Amino acid sequence: MMEIGSFIELQFPKGLEYYKGDKDIARLNTGRAGIWHGLTVLGCDTVWIPHYQCDSVRDFLNKKGVKIKYYSIDREFNPIDLTPQKNEAVLFVNYFGIMSKSRMESLAKSYKNAIIDNSQAFFAPPLDTCMNVYSCRKFVGVPDGAYVLGKNADKKAEEYDECHSSDTSLFMLQRIEYGCEGKAYETRQKNENRIENEDCLKMSKLTRTILDGTDYEVIKKKRVQNFAYAKKLFDKLNRLDVSKYYDDTVVPMVYPLLIEDTSLLYKLLDAKHFQGHWWNYLLKETDADSFEHYLSEYMIPITIDQRYGKEELDYLYGIIAESEDNKV
Repeated sequence: MMEIGSFIELQFPKGLEYYKGDKDIARLNTGRAGIWHGLTVLGCDTVWIPHYQCDSVRDFLNKKGVKIKYYSIDREFNPIDLTPQKNEAVLFVNYFGIMSKSRMESLAKSYKNAIIDNSQAFFAPPLDTCMNVYSCRKFVGVPDGAYVLGKNADKKAEEYDECHSSDTSLFMLQRIEYGCEGKAYETRQKNENRIENEDCLKMSKLTRTILDGTDYEVIKKKRVQNFAYAKKLFDKLNRLDVSKYYDDTVVPMVYPLLIEDTSLLYKLLDAKHFQGHWWNYLLKETDADSFEHYLSEYMIPITIDQRYGKEELDYLYGIIAESEDNKV
């Protein structure tokens, strides 16, 4: 029944959703649920995933009874010892959102059941022959949300219950008034706990409403500009080649800075750059001489999103450059 009157809710523009339509698309609550959904569409109960991956993906798939096999990556982010059977799926990650369409095509082309994890690459063009999974909240201010694009991706999606995210979304308003520490951080943890315990659900109405009212061209333009400026500042210090797979199909999530300095992260945290080493659990689960271990120990994701610009990047560069000068 239609509702008319009463108080006025938050209002957003409509019709701007980046991934539109209903055919071959599923709107879900999380990226990890999207990966599982992709497996069900492909009809696979076994998947190969990289060691260098968020443990939330592994944990969710384990809960769903999926058989998991692991492969490693070399220093060019190429798979090592990846030998799937015909009925097994393979998950490829678009790391840091800096892997081009052609790069991901080259990885996936030899495998029948490939899933592209674009959780770090919201704007990466989907590959026709794959399941393509996107996470929304790494690029847009939403409490959750994910898309799965690919042949028959809409299959079974309507059978899931609907997510309700408004009950744990207060942190998004609190950040505006209080910043991201203290009260807002505590409230955000309630949202993280909700997500951690959720099954695969349809995207919430709140999240889709925000996504449908977002100016994506501004987001893309600003991130590309910031990444280009970060390259000018940091490339001379960086042990990663961030340009190897980069082209005009790329809209990055972060600038991945790899410097062999275990104290640098804490200096940046003291300066209120709230990022951390990704997936520290790998320091206990991988060999000390592995690339995954190396990344987990030293890589710092430098923030380059649409909220910021040259001033913030210059500020971060000053801290990092001073730290490097002090090492000499």
